[in-house]
Order: sequence, then C-alpha cells, then structure tokens
Amino acid sequence: MKALIQRVSRASVTVDGELIGQIGPGVLALVCAMRGDSEAQAEKLAAKLSKLRIFEDEAGKMNRSLLDTGGEALVVSQFTLAADTSRGNRPGFSEAAAPEDGNRLYQYFAAHLAQLGPRVETGRFGADMKVELLNDGPVTISLEIPPEPA
Repeated sequence: MKALIQRVSRASVTVDGELIGQIGPGVLALVCAMRGDSEAQAEKLAAKLSKLRIFEDEAGKMNRSLLDTGGEALVVSQFTLAADTSRGNRPGFSEAAAPEDGNRLYQYFAAHLAQLGPRVETGRFGADMKVELLNDGPVTISLEIPPEPA
C-alpha cells in the first residue's frame, strides 16, 4: 500500500461542487492500494502515518506526530500512485489493486486510522475529486508498505 503524505494547515475535497471532507491542521493522505495488499498493509500504513514525526516541537524540530498534536487527517484515494513510468510516456497502472479491492482497503485504512485517534475525513473512491490544501512547510513524504512475501 502506498501513500503520499502532506502536512497541511487545512485541506478539503469536493465532488460535483459538494464539500464532502474538510480538515484543519494535520495531514492530507493520498492513498493507493496495490495488487496483493491486504488489511495487514492498511493497518501498518495507518499506524506508521499516525506516529510519523513530521510536526514541529517547541524547538522547531520535526519531532511530533499526528497523535501528539491532535491533528486531523483527510484521506483521499489516489490510484495514480501505482503509476509505472519506466517505459514510454503513458503511465501504466497494472500494479494498482482492482477497484473493488482498492475501495475496500481504502475504506479499511481510513477506519483503522480513525480508531488510532485522529479525526478522519475522506474523499469518495472513484469520483472526480477536487482537492484543495494549504501545504505547511511544505512537508511531503512518500510511504509504502509492501505486500507480505507469499
């Protein structure tokens, strides 16, 4: 499972002009389930995100986590994180999970993250979403939890 994490002052997502998710300070997490992923990867990714020390402490060092700060999370499905750009100019997405698995794991990830403590808002899987954010830093970090070996 892959995620692109951005530390934000605020973020929101709309679908067809309707605001469906909005947060204050915290993280925008663009999330992609990969072929072979399971709930185990979703749980590990949620735990990693919740404890990732990307927020500043009193000394100005990135030493505090989402849980430490009481920050919020906006979780948006983003299958294009699976893009294979190794050949040609058109990305391939064959490594992304099938839509039904991708949606299930995306929903599971968001629910598990919420169980860990932060308030979680979500986008809508498969929808044409408009995401707005005010990057804080900017801080952008790529996370990946690979499938377990067979």
